[in-house]
Amino acid sequence: MQPSFSFKQQTWKRLKKNKGALIGLFIICIAFLLAIFGYLIAPDNSSNADLQTVEIQAKKPGYTQKFLKLYDGEKEEGNWFTVLLNGKKLNYRLIPVSGNPKDNASTDSIVINKYIDEDTSVRMAYAVKSLMQNHAAEALPELFVTKKYWLGTDKFGRDILSRLIIGTRVSLAVGLIAVLISLTLGIILGALAGYFKGWVDEVVMWLVNVTWSIPTLLLVFAITLAMGKGFWQIFIAVGLTMWVSVARLVRGQVMAVKELEFVQAAKALGFTNTRIIAKHILPNILGPILVIAASNFATAIIVEAGLSFLGIGVQPPQPSWGLMIKENYNFIITHNPMLALVPGFAIMLLVLAFNLLGNGLRDAVDVKTTSI
Repeated sequence: MQPSFSFKQQTWKRLKKNKGALIGLFIICIAFLLAIFGYLIAPDNSSNADLQTVEIQAKKPGYTQKFLKLYDGEKEEGNWFTVLLNGKKLNYRLIPVSGNPKDNASTDSIVINKYIDEDTSVRMAYAVKSLMQNHAAEALPELFVTKKYWLGTDKFGRDILSRLIIGTRVSLAVGLIAVLISLTLGIILGALAGYFKGWVDEVVMWLVNVTWSIPTLLLVFAITLAMGKGFWQIFIAVGLTMWVSVARLVRGQVMAVKELEFVQAAKALGFTNTRIIAKHILPNILGPILVIAASNFATAIIVEAGLSFLGIGVQPPQPSWGLMIKENYNFIITHNPMLALVPGFAIMLLVLAFNLLGNGLRDAVDVKTTSI
């Protein structure tokens, strides 16, 4: 059987031999699955994983607590698709209890010891009818639940694991949109500069040099302050700061490919410049573009985390890994450093995965590589 000469197949064969790139690709795939199905996986599937119980704030990993559910009489809203997108609107709040409340239960009321802290509890009574309002007798809700917080709770008593899972969506969304914006601007401007040269090249390179002379974070600050704080604004702010590296790369690649025989043949056949760039030049420089896209994805995740940490990125209560570090960094020097270290590890792991994949792609698309 004759070996395949398909560029895609050869690239995939080379990539499969790079264990680091495969590990990075595996981590990225897991992260995308968590981002898509996060609300179906997270222990706290409320909107933004924002179920707060301040009595159990800053608990360590593995903490277990028993709760009494106080129902508000409304039905839980949302089918599986709306839950998948935005989480569930809960119709109850949780009251932490200590001891065994069922031993104190009577037919008309439930008496509990409300948990305040490790040394304090308050005795409280709730009417059973009020707890179960608007629920039919044959479908009575569960009143007592026990929850385990695998990664502990933050200073508002929210589940760290749930917010970490939902925060994956923010990091990947910012990275994806920012990379799309940077690739769109960079490929268009870089291709125009490299193909036409002359005054077009001078204008584009002047714009690249001016943009590159401004520190990245300072430029992001200016764009964010001009557009306002928010989830969608951060996409554009990060994307508009990363196109320059793409433009310089594409410009150099287009200049090199433009002089090859098949491009000259396309010109001799009378093909338009747009067709030559789109169908003959860009497909032949796709490899380097994929490499820089992976690198920019990692950079976007770091920039978004930094902006959220500084308070001008994603706003509460929406979970973001950078925002989680900001809310809990003071616990690093106190009794529970894991509250800030866990999202930091998540950022490091995802950025490392994209860097490993980028390095693997760089080697895989290198046409000088002979071993397949």
